[in-house]
Amino acid sequence: MRGPLLLLAALGLFAVLDANSKLLSGGYHVSQVLAVRYAVLLVLLALVATVRSDALGSLRTRRPGAQLLRAAFMVGSGMGFFMSLRHLPLAEGYLVYFTAPFMLLALFRVLLKEPVPASAWGWCGVGFMGVLLALWPGLSAGGSWVAYGWGLVGSFCHAMVLVMNRSLRDEAGLGRLILWSAGPALPLLLPWAWAEWTPPPLGDAVALAANGLLAGGATIALATAFRYASAPRLAPLEFTALVFAVVADVTIWGVWPSLWVWAGAAVVAFAGVMAQRAPHEA
Repeated sequence: MRGPLLLLAALGLFAVLDANSKLLSGGYHVSQVLAVRYAVLLVLLALVATVRSDALGSLRTRRPGAQLLRAAFMVGSGMGFFMSLRHLPLAEGYLVYFTAPFMLLALFRVLLKEPVPASAWGWCGVGFMGVLLALWPGLSAGGSWVAYGWGLVGSFCHAMVLVMNRSLRDEAGLGRLILWSAGPALPLLLPWAWAEWTPPPLGDAVALAANGLLAGGATIALATAFRYASAPRLAPLEFTALVFAVVADVTIWGVWPSLWVWAGAAVVAFAGVMAQRAPHEA
């Protein structure tokens, strides 16, 4: 159960991270938010290395290209979800994100050659219909195509991060994961963040720094989860993120999901539960 439990922990941290990012999205550019996030991760890495370096493991990698590719997809995922949630309620943004588990199954089969039960493909189709059911009324009524597009970009990048996590499962170690995720991204983001910088008050500065802690914990839990379990087992569990999204929308923003969102959520949740059978089928 280590893989599923770690994934659920990652989803909980990502939900808090997304809610915090949405609160910050109205006042700060995405480059500033991501740059502070990665800077906090590197500072924490340096502090831990100073106090207890043996807890980090090796920082070297035998596959720098794969590590850099994962870092690029992590930036794309963070940017996509940040830009999407700036214009969408959290629950609706998560419905776009729910395309990621189905992308994940396909990518695992095509890129990693890992078997995916035939029934899983059918439930992927059902899940996509649920997403369309939830989003189509808003789109036809003039909803933000740009916001949905950013959400799909974030979802694809998130799925690719999970593929890279599985591919790099032989390179364990907290230090290597954080260094090769945040290290390459920060220098690229800093000039952009400097150009768009908005001085934050103390409360926002704390919230920006908290993003680094939340992202670090979620990244570690997510990467570790895919060392212990495969996509057919873990992908359906990603739908539990909807619970966090609805709670955040109601408690923080007072936004109640529409009937279309509830209907679409019910379909994708049903697909996720049924897909749990996939790992046990031929």
